[in-house]
Amino acid sequence: MKPASKLLHEVAITAIVVKDGKYLITRRALTKKRWPGKWTVPGGKLETSDYVNLPKDTEGCWYNILERVVRREVKEEVGLEIKNIDYVTSLTTIDNEGTPVFIISCVADWERGEVVLQEDETDKSAWVSIKEAKEYDLIGGIWEELFMVDQRRKGEKSEWKKSSSLPS
Repeated sequence: MKPASKLLHEVAITAIVVKDGKYLITRRALTKKRWPGKWTVPGGKLETSDYVNLPKDTEGCWYNILERVVRREVKEEVGLEIKNIDYVTSLTTIDNEGTPVFIISCVADWERGEVVLQEDETDKSAWVSIKEAKEYDLIGGIWEELFMVDQRRKGEKSEWKKSSSLPS
């Protein structure tokens, strides 16, 4: 197998954690390079250490790696264990160094634990309703993701749309 000459995209995954009908949001530490002080949901980057040292599930593949990553990131960032991980949407951005980042947004149910923040990542947290989330300075697109999840929990299918085209 020929090694990759250059990483073309970073891959990240986030989780909208649901507990008692509320959604967990966290405020990015003021020291963060990107979006300092903005509110978002927990998540982080896929690392080769998330799978390379594990036995393969088939002859050549590891399975459920993104689920493993989002569980690790939520545990590291906010101290919670999650279950019932499901896909919400995907997006791409370019980081401050010019690297494209492909982000997979998921929803998951809270399983256990109390919020304990990793202070170099986040400095505040809140469990909010969809209406309460509008009162926070969220990173662009996060409210729309929360809205999608809220609609799905009501049995309605929804794709990501700009908030200007969504009901308040």
